[in-house]
Amino acid sequence: MSGDPTLRNGLRASIPALLITLAACRGGDRVVVGSKNFTEQRILGELLAQTVEAAGLRAERRFDLGGTFVCDRALRAGQIDLYVEYTGTALGAILKDPPDPDPARVLARVRAAYARDGLVWTAPLGFDNTFALVVRPDVPARTISDAVPLAREWTAAFGYEFQQRADGYPALQRAYGIGFAEVRTMDLGLLYRALADHRVDLIVGSATDGPIARLGLRVLEDDRRAFPPYQAVPVVRADVVRRHPQLAPALAALGGAIDVEAMRRMNAAVDAGHEDPAAVARAFRSGL
Repeated sequence: MSGDPTLRNGLRASIPALLITLAACRGGDRVVVGSKNFTEQRILGELLAQTVEAAGLRAERRFDLGGTFVCDRALRAGQIDLYVEYTGTALGAILKDPPDPDPARVLARVRAAYARDGLVWTAPLGFDNTFALVVRPDVPARTISDAVPLAREWTAAFGYEFQQRADGYPALQRAYGIGFAEVRTMDLGLLYRALADHRVDLIVGSATDGPIARLGLRVLEDDRRAFPPYQAVPVVRADVVRRHPQLAPALAALGGAIDVEAMRRMNAAVDAGHEDPAAVARAFRSGL
């Protein structure tokens, strides 16, 4: 889930047809902004597109392209010019490197590897969309370590992917030796309601999930860094930056602008509040 809930969708087969379509639709000297196909990416895609326009450039939106592999191929083929990727996703899914808990080291690794292909990782936006252990606000624990002795009496609920991924439940157990009275496997869409309704005591989601903010829940601090980082970072083609010198400082100004609470609120506004991602991004930019 973390960083990219679309990795499991098996979209590789759609890449060639998609790239042909993008090539046919492009035209003109403009900056083409892409996004993956989930709420957070639509919001961030709009944020990038509006930033491009505020810099005096034309933005062409190519959102909902699919998952990581589709967006990566489109970027490398020059069919889109930039999109937001997550450091841990790039490290594992694209570079096929093992997980690394150090955010600075992961960013440096992906930045150097992508630079060899003419791709620039700009400044991180400010939030890390990694796995999150979520509890109700009355739980007397601040960190995962605090929760270890309590968890023996708890019912936990996870999505199937978290239980199976090496950087998911196995990583949690290795780092903390945590055990639960019961572990249930649930559809991702049911986890938060089960926690809010006191049917389970702990769930695992992603750090920027909207229901965390909407339901007033808390995320336990990963004090032993069991989970790898998934910092959100705009990735742009170097030739586009050279062609449009005003683009680099515009993107740099987004560095550190979005903390995890702000991203949760924006996701909640779209998913639960049914607001338009463009309007949500515009309202956020107005406060910068």
